[in-house]
Amino acid sequence: MVEEIPYAITGFLTEKGVVVDDEKAREELESRGYGEEVDGRFMLKDYEAIFLLYNGMIKLLEEDEEVSIDKLVDFAISRDPSAWTRFLIYRDLRSRGYVVREGFGFGFDFRVYDRGEYESKSAKYVVFGLNEGTKTPIRELNEVVDQIKRMGKEAVIAVIERRGEVIYYKIQSWRPYRD
Repeated sequence: MVEEIPYAITGFLTEKGVVVDDEKAREELESRGYGEEVDGRFMLKDYEAIFLLYNGMIKLLEEDEEVSIDKLVDFAISRDPSAWTRFLIYRDLRSRGYVVREGFGFGFDFRVYDRGEYESKSAKYVVFGLNEGTKTPIRELNEVVDQIKRMGKEAVIAVIERRGEVIYYKIQSWRPYRD
């Protein structure tokens, strides 16, 4: 279920990221949970720009030349080695109808709003990603889950399989029994 934007949007690739200057396009994107104002300009996160370009919802230019998805992905990875993982999670959640915003800083994570609740309620979930095979100490996971719970959110791990599929697990804190 990929949403359609009824307005032709053009973005511009700059050294700081993707900028959308057109006010109507900005309003359309903001109303759907994309982008944010940074230093007086409307900027898309790299994973948002990749998603929009991937789905043909934006035309991206750099110095009057059209930017390919490969070039945009290379640009994003040069800025953040986890960019592809972020995109895979973001794309999967958006395709399921969720509005997804930048998270709270637990590695690569997202605030995820229940369907139809963006702008009316706070995010219900915090989704953070792990690539299949990544070793993460249970203590670290517990700390993240505890912080998410203290915020009143549900913690969800998105595991990205080697084939690029995303599998979600709701997670609770785990406390081993000790004598």
